[in-house]
Amino acid sequence: MPKVLRIINRFNLGGPTYNAVYLTDLLSKGEPDEVRFETRLVGGSPIKGESHSGYIATKSGVDYEEISEMSRSINPFNDFIALWKIIRIIREYKPDIVHTHAAKAGALGRVAAWLCRVPIVVHTYHGHVFSGYFGPYKSLIIRNIEKTLGKITTHIICISEKQFQDITVRFRIVAPAKASVVPLGFDLSRFKKNQEEKRLQFRTKYSLNADSIAVGIIGRFAPVKNHVLFIKSFAIAKRRNKDLRAFVIGDGESKEKLIQIANSFGLTTGSDLNCDMTFTSWIKNIEDALTGLDMVVLTSINEGTPVSLIEAQAASRPVVSTDAGGVRDCVQDQLTGFITPPDETEIASAILRLADSRELREMMGERGASFVENKFSHHRLVSDIRALYCRLIAVNTK
Repeated sequence: MPKVLRIINRFNLGGPTYNAVYLTDLLSKGEPDEVRFETRLVGGSPIKGESHSGYIATKSGVDYEEISEMSRSINPFNDFIALWKIIRIIREYKPDIVHTHAAKAGALGRVAAWLCRVPIVVHTYHGHVFSGYFGPYKSLIIRNIEKTLGKITTHIICISEKQFQDITVRFRIVAPAKASVVPLGFDLSRFKKNQEEKRLQFRTKYSLNADSIAVGIIGRFAPVKNHVLFIKSFAIAKRRNKDLRAFVIGDGESKEKLIQIANSFGLTTGSDLNCDMTFTSWIKNIEDALTGLDMVVLTSINEGTPVSLIEAQAASRPVVSTDAGGVRDCVQDQLTGFITPPDETEIASAILRLADSRELREMMGERGASFVENKFSHHRLVSDIRALYCRLIAVNTK
């Protein structure tokens, strides 16, 4: 059985953890005629304000190893220790494939694999930091580093067509022949279970009455997620429709600043019946929250494949999103939600259109559930990666 060492940035809530767990678990299983892969899963530690996602692996019966020195920030000393630990794991485990996910794991993991002469090295971009994160000079340095890493990588996986164009054409990280598109995959069945019961529990907990329209945004508090734009947009919409309530699901060091910004726009914050905006922190079982919401908004500057929008649609909730990164690969504009410019008036208008029509919300919600189930199934993800691994092994053994 071929061995795979799978390395993710860090064990925080998000698409990379879910996908790493599905692949670790399901690639070791399969039909009698399918090639199976033994996998070892390692990753870094969450940063302050992030919820630890190790429970996702534990729930699936997947063992994992955490490298505490591998975190989001750049720290030469810790990064060197993390690199050495990965090298030690590779030498002990002797994988046929090293598959890294996201930037930090991709840098340290691919260098370690190259030093240890691992025959096949695969990297998945779960978004990228080539634009929207840093200034022009730092972005140029990062792109040059990624181009160098691309030379020691057997194959690059992009999670959307837009990202594929960025990686291969716009920024020329690798040639198109060295990359392919493999969308994320999730077990979306949990978003359909006990919806009425979960909706009642959520709305009772936060004192939402029958007329309240709950608008949610989900994600870590980081500049690229642009929560300030959400607050501005919601404030405009709230002035037109007093029944709107906002739920900011996530956390981060800028929480108090965001609360102050919300207050400066005349929005009251808290969790009682009369407040305008509630900061819930992280909610691990996000399906419990999604059923209580009436729509989900995303205001990011840049995205890979926004998991919150996929999960919202799986729960039959319409979405409103800025036209960022891979959004168009997971939202059908005017059919499952609205894709808007990064403008508070446009976003507010889309929120109000959904708030004013229950029929429109239900129609878009039904379409969204069907769309994401067909495109983002975890069984499709496993099948795609199994086929890719087999192809790379066949080429390598010629």
